[in-house]
Amino acid sequence: QVQLVESGGGLVQPGGSLRLSCAASGLTFSSYTMRWYRQAPGKERELIATITSAGGITNYADSVKGRFTISRVNAKNTAYLQMDSLKPEDTAMYYCNTVHVYRRERAYWGQGTQVTVSS
Repeated sequence: QVQLVESGGGLVQPGGSLRLSCAASGLTFSSYTMRWYRQAPGKERELIATITSAGGITNYADSVKGRFTISRVNAKNTAYLQMDSLKPEDTAMYYCNTVHVYRRERAYWGQGTQVTVSS
């Protein structure tokens, strides 16, 4: 059974930092692309960061480029999202998502972790 478990969310002041983790189990982690999404109240879910299976290529939404960094450690079956210079508009539920490199029907979601940026 595949599981993705996010952690690391919380309340942080504007300008602060958080690091989210996504621990995966039940799959061959190195065969999966990892993504981070977020969804703010009343808004659609937004793709914010992607990292390829070996970690060689990353992509970011314009809204987080230069502030957020996605990474992964395949030996630990874990992906990360380092979030710096946080803004109130970054407040959202953050979800990790994974999709098999070749078998796109093998896609899974975590339960989400809340990030609140407020003074």
